[in-house]
Amino acid sequence: MTTLERWGWTAREEALFQPHAADSRQPGRVLSEHRGGYVVATERGEVNAAVSGRFRYDAASPEDFPAVGDWVALEPGVDGGGRAVIHDVLPRATRFARPARGDIAGAQVVAANVDLVLIVTGLDHDFNVRRLERYLALTWSSGAEPVIVLNKADVCDDVASRIADVSLIAPGVPVRVISARDGTGIESLEPLLEAGKTVALLGSSGVGKSTIVNALLGYERQQTGEVREDDQRGRHTTTMRELLVMPSGALLIDSPGMRSVGMWEVEEGLADVFADIEEFAAGCRFSDCTHNGEPACAVQRAIVDGSLPAARLNSQRKLARESAALAARTDPVARAAHRKRWTAIHKSSRIHMRSKYGADA
Repeated sequence: MTTLERWGWTAREEALFQPHAADSRQPGRVLSEHRGGYVVATERGEVNAAVSGRFRYDAASPEDFPAVGDWVALEPGVDGGGRAVIHDVLPRATRFARPARGDIAGAQVVAANVDLVLIVTGLDHDFNVRRLERYLALTWSSGAEPVIVLNKADVCDDVASRIADVSLIAPGVPVRVISARDGTGIESLEPLLEAGKTVALLGSSGVGKSTIVNALLGYERQQTGEVREDDQRGRHTTTMRELLVMPSGALLIDSPGMRSVGMWEVEEGLADVFADIEEFAAGCRFSDCTHNGEPACAVQRAIVDGSLPAARLNSQRKLARESAALAARTDPVARAAHRKRWTAIHKSSRIHMRSKYGADA
């Protein structure tokens, strides 16, 4: 196995890199990012790198810049020393993104080319199927495959019922039950961690992600802490994005940005998560049925007869609204349409007030 294969290089990347090979570039994978610079794994070892001036000039938004897990085409430093220069980012197979900071439009990618996502939730008081629906939507939308990990089995008196709850919202998605604290069930994750595959963890604070990372790596890399007694939440312990090699040869993207990804571009993911609603909706009389009072609505009929929990429809609507609101805040076209709509509303209101109360209104 070559050095690049160790970092996940496959025939896909080989084919995508061919145009850059003609320019005497070298391939590499971004291992970490800090202060505008990157550490990149290449066939000759790890190098420090920065994007070229042309790259920076041509970048249309933050999502064009390299992220942890990206494959890049770079030019090594002079005589093998100094900073390497990144000229391009290869097309991503998958990506996790969050809205760019401040008033900058577009997205910021926090992890790229992830094959498998371990969606971690605790079997304590923090267990929440609605949150799992959110994380499933994010994972499906990214293009990665999800596995649900139910942690803290040692504090749950009825694991079977929790598994049943998860199966209702995620049919077909693998579920693993573990207790990272005492190591129970960790071995059930090992068959998933294939050499060269890239894995990421997704879940709220306090669910035990840091403890799981330590268990998978085989050493205490991350500081862990007890959750607060009042809300079962923990403090974040990961502070830098990084790509790590696990004993199995699988690769772990350890990114604090994964905890702040929002409902960004998740339409396809929502369709996957709520496939049961889509199936019922196919039986509605109207193709554009909103399931909100229309006659012969198959979705509402399923809710009435108990085939579909009302909470599922409520959750779908909530996540869809959140996704639309986020798009309105971050997409320039959507923002412009939003402003135009409210300008028209305010103008109409002023005209109405003046016609009713006179010019001084």
